[in-house]
Amino acid sequence: MSDVAPARATLFLEAPEPEVAGLARSVLRDRSVRIGVTVVGVVVLLAVAAPLVAALVGHGPTEQFQSEALDSSGVPIGPSSSFWLGADGNGRDVLVRVLYGARVSLLVGIPATTIAMVIGTLVGLLAGFFGGWVDQVLSQVTDVVLSFPFVVTALSLVALNRTEDGSSRVSPVLLVIGIVAAFSWTYFARLTRGLTAELRSRPFVEASETIGSGSWRIIRRDVLPNIAPAVIVYWAVQLPTNIVAEATLSFLGIGVQAPTPSWGNMIADAQRTSLYQVQPWFLIGPAVGLVATVVGFNAISNGVRNVLDPHHGTR
Repeated sequence: MSDVAPARATLFLEAPEPEVAGLARSVLRDRSVRIGVTVVGVVVLLAVAAPLVAALVGHGPTEQFQSEALDSSGVPIGPSSSFWLGADGNGRDVLVRVLYGARVSLLVGIPATTIAMVIGTLVGLLAGFFGGWVDQVLSQVTDVVLSFPFVVTALSLVALNRTEDGSSRVSPVLLVIGIVAAFSWTYFARLTRGLTAELRSRPFVEASETIGSGSWRIIRRDVLPNIAPAVIVYWAVQLPTNIVAEATLSFLGIGVQAPTPSWGNMIADAQRTSLYQVQPWFLIGPAVGLVATVVGFNAISNGVRNVLDPHHGTR
């Protein structure tokens, strides 16, 4: 998993009480945000509509139609009136599987990134606010987690999740969510720690301490509202990275397992069989879905960052 460098967030720390409504209006006026929201909205709409499309064409995501979708030599057909994006090597509808794959990618990416945000923000707040030995211990824990190789650790956890008869102790989807969240919270922790440490010496925080406010009240009332915009932007930055991480695990055969469709295992299946050479939509379908989702969320995060930190692009 790549560490996306957190945007500098000096403008996030200027006012103790950000105006959420005005900020939201400014964000929605940004062109990049509107484009990103449109792209992501289309992906989400298609994912939600997957059962409707499946009912319309009469093909389930794991149903095989070998007599209809494969020719006499076993090669899948291309786009047709029955199979709008053609079929895969097992005679399954590529369009239906792509739409259901979107549901899996979003089901993994959004919860994993949100869990990572909550854990990382809490760790960063504690380390940045209290400093001293608390900061040293939490920073050391963060560094240790970052030192573990992502793929090797995922392979080990997947192996431990297998029972003697080959079944899974924990749902593969839940396992992937846990693996992705376990590796991505560290980036939120580092971002939050830096912002909190800077806020710690601000006059309005010192004023709260002077009047006798407790540490948790200061964190909740003064610190958290001011770092929240930066954390939300980084959530949007990290989400496409985590979606790609899920696709990577599925591509390597250690994520969501077939026959459940995910973009990663569909791309892996297309590459392994080389059938995309005669039925290109076998590969193009999931690839376009993955790229569109990543580009959409990146556009949203860039637009929000431009609104909150307009000097970022000139640095």
